[in-house]
Amino acid sequence: MARIVMKFGGTSMAGTERIRRVAQIVRKQQAAGHEVAVVVSAMAGETDRLVNFCREANPLYDPAEYDVVVASGEQVTAGLLALTLQAMGCKARSWLGWQIPVHTEGAHAKARVADINSAAMISAMQAGEIAVVPGFQGIADDGRITTLGRGGSDTSAVAIAAAVKADRCDIYTDVDGVYTTDPRIVARAQKLKYVTYEEMLELASVGAKVLQTRSVSLAMKEGVRVQVLSSFIDDDAPPADDLPGTMIVSDEEMAQIMEGSDMERQLVTGIAHDKNEARIVLTRVPDKPGAVAHIFSPLAAASINVDMIIQNVGREKGETDVTFTVPQADLARAQALLEDKREEIGFNRVITDSKVAKISVVGVGMKSHAGVAATMFKALADRGINIQAISTSEIKVSVLIDEDETELAVRVLHTAYGLDAEDVAA
Repeated sequence: MARIVMKFGGTSMAGTERIRRVAQIVRKQQAAGHEVAVVVSAMAGETDRLVNFCREANPLYDPAEYDVVVASGEQVTAGLLALTLQAMGCKARSWLGWQIPVHTEGAHAKARVADINSAAMISAMQAGEIAVVPGFQGIADDGRITTLGRGGSDTSAVAIAAAVKADRCDIYTDVDGVYTTDPRIVARAQKLKYVTYEEMLELASVGAKVLQTRSVSLAMKEGVRVQVLSSFIDDDAPPADDLPGTMIVSDEEMAQIMEGSDMERQLVTGIAHDKNEARIVLTRVPDKPGAVAHIFSPLAAASINVDMIIQNVGREKGETDVTFTVPQADLARAQALLEDKREEIGFNRVITDSKVAKISVVGVGMKSHAGVAATMFKALADRGINIQAISTSEIKVSVLIDEDETELAVRVLHTAYGLDAEDVAA
């Protein structure tokens, strides 16, 4: 049969009853003949609780000791799941990050997976033992515990799947797959059976909350097939092999899938939205070489990511206005940094707006079809929605609009690109 890595998030592990349900899902996969490893997150809200303890103990905490504290949340759920599986008659044991080991590099609290020595764990899986691994954690060269940053358990699962050469990595979450857009906004949103790594990477980066960007990037690099499933399923549900989740695959596999289908590849795969953006306008910036570098270099040095950028047509006095977006959480810091550099940059005023949203259309079909952006702009214009900024990539077009028009824009675009499901009651 197959070798599978299963990952369960915090909501799936929130309490003994839900852990028991997870254990039933895991046992069912093993009973189907698969070799199984499970990666778990801390219980929902537990990491936040542990972070607050660190801040209360020492506001200027040592990142290495911070990692010791926050890594304990996943250690608890790994042990509890192993105990629950044993109570069900399964062979199971927990493997902490340092026991596998998962070697990491980089800074504490935001480490990166360097390599995983999975030989011992593979042997245990081949012998019929379920390996339960706490996500989010590893070990540095100096032997200290490290963590991968918030949401790092998805990355842990993909890394483990790559290390044990798993046939796929099943990520169980509180949704049952990847949809054409947020079903809470558009009732006619459709669940996608397959999505390419590239599309999922773009969707994750522009607001889709299903998977972490780092995990998708690693899956793409290592060629790990990732399946998104819901952990909130009935006890008598079939194994994940038969459940209609969403599979994240390579362009090559997608081409093979579409080759055997009568359906044409959808031009646009999905519509994403992100309300965590803020707009900054610098007025009367000198219109000369190097002026823009003076704006964005200090922001980059402060690790503030800039997304959309617009430089207006120059004024008669050799001046221009520059508009760009930053994460909403970084707005105050970015504004203070720019004010501090006012004389060096030479601008007149800083204008900010945190009541904006980024709306993005994503699809690999854009590579070979024209008119995607034009359809977007016309559909928004017809509903009186003003575009404040635009950014594009090979398979994505994003626009910045007023936050209050987010839901309307998503619905309008979902319909404009023919993504509405026909069998859903209005």
